Amino acid sequence: MDTRVDDYIAGLPEWQQDICREVRRLVHEADQDVEETIKFTNRPYFVLDGNICALLGTKDHVNVMLYDKAIVPDPQNIITSGHGNKTARMISVYRDQPINAPALVEMFRHIIANNRRRKSVGPRR
Repeated sequence: MDTRVDDYIAGLPEWQQDICREVRRLVHEADQDVEETIKFTNRPYFVLDGNICALLGTKDHVNVMLYDKAIVPDPQNIITSGHGNKTARMISVYRDQPINAPALVEMFRHIIANNRRRKSVGPRR
């Protein structure tokens, strides 16, 4: 765990801290090798052979940015925006809104598998 991520979460309102801690727990549940870092000055990122997701506390919700290149299936319809984005899609989680943990862990696992597959193939020439 990265203490800078702890610091970011600690600076949020309590209800947003709860959401961020739950997402953090779920991304590590998806794969024990997930690493944490800070990018863009203060935004928590979770990475493994590439970006998996990032957290961003906003005025009235927490954004979970999924770096899935818009290819990971979303059968539970948990993605709230960015459907046409070719880099990342987003799940906006509002106060007192439950997180669909099984669906989110499955999406994280798909993103990690895709990251590993891209890494093993190497860059396109």
